[in-house]
Amino acid sequence: MDAIDKYNINLLGVDEQQRRLEKVKEQMRAAGISHALVRNNVNIYYLTGRVFRGFIYVSTDIEAPYYFVREPNHLVSDHHAPDSHIRKPEEIPALLAAKGLKNDSPIGLELDTITYSEARRLAACFGKEPSANISPCLRGARAVKTAAEIEKLRCDGKKQSLVYERIPHCFREGMTDVEFQIEIERASRLEGCLGQFRVAGSDMELFMGNVLTGHNADTPSPYDFAMGGEGLDASLPVGACGEIIRENMPVMVDVNGNYNGYMTDMTRMYIQGEPSENALQVLALSSDICRTLAGMMRPGAKACDLYNKASQMAADAGMADFFMGHRSHAGFVGHGVGIEVNELPVIAPRSRDILAAGNVIALEPKFVVPGLGAIGIENTYVVAAEGEPEVLTKASEQFIRLD
Repeated sequence: MDAIDKYNINLLGVDEQQRRLEKVKEQMRAAGISHALVRNNVNIYYLTGRVFRGFIYVSTDIEAPYYFVREPNHLVSDHHAPDSHIRKPEEIPALLAAKGLKNDSPIGLELDTITYSEARRLAACFGKEPSANISPCLRGARAVKTAAEIEKLRCDGKKQSLVYERIPHCFREGMTDVEFQIEIERASRLEGCLGQFRVAGSDMELFMGNVLTGHNADTPSPYDFAMGGEGLDASLPVGACGEIIRENMPVMVDVNGNYNGYMTDMTRMYIQGEPSENALQVLALSSDICRTLAGMMRPGAKACDLYNKASQMAADAGMADFFMGHRSHAGFVGHGVGIEVNELPVIAPRSRDILAAGNVIALEPKFVVPGLGAIGIENTYVVAAEGEPEVLTKASEQFIRLD
């Protein structure tokens, strides 16, 4: 990155930013929203390729966005440098009016992510309440990735797969699940993982991933993840709990794939010793469901049809009671990924999402079987315009030996 690019607000380049803006504007037009303020870090990153404290003004009536930056104050814009730096949002309407931009309709705000008090303050700046919700428009735009986004996700998949191949070298006999996870996290960070795990949803929390083994896999979590776990403390009740990894005990590993602001999602199975015949059968079922659903991932396919197929395959195998949990069941078998996990589309029984070329989807048909623990795989796929989806996570899908 040269010195000029380092300080430019838009790191995407004009063409790539326009591609993303047009998708957002298309969603805005369909929702009847003519102008909006974007301030959530995820969406600012999506529209500029960097995170800053401030706002992006997007209008369906103008080609380029307007930036209003609070911090860091060294950033510049090729198009609107005089308007870039503000102390408070109340300055924005006058700056827009000075450019001849005045809109009497309610301002679009990210009402799914900003606080009520901030929403009221921003709406008051523009003299219009209630505000329109721009959050679904941004989620809809981000659901279909550009070629540049898909290339970032390919890079993630390669690096995450390399880390998963190194996981057996992270294990030492007598380790707890927490100690094992720490070593996996270290390997991930050394490969370049940013550590940040962005999850859509205000009540969703996780550190760098989830390592589950033994009875802990059957401990329900308050979060809407496919798998639970007790965790180390009631303040973050999910994942590894300090249980010793024992011989012939399946270990499920689902760790962070964020190497460049985008995230692939992958789960694989490890074991010290030999898996039982039952464990092998369950893992084979998970892989079979993944392959079957991937074969259904075509533009125009209904997300609910994919879920129903997975549920039926689990039932036909006599595994319905253990599908996506045991004591507590997740209500989905897959989800979009990108800057966040849990993006659109959602592969769930009541989902109204329709698959489109450019969707990037993680499929995770998992099972929790008492006496065995958590077993299953997860792969990230790109829905192609024609033919089979592209698999981004290519580590072995078999049980991988830890000894």
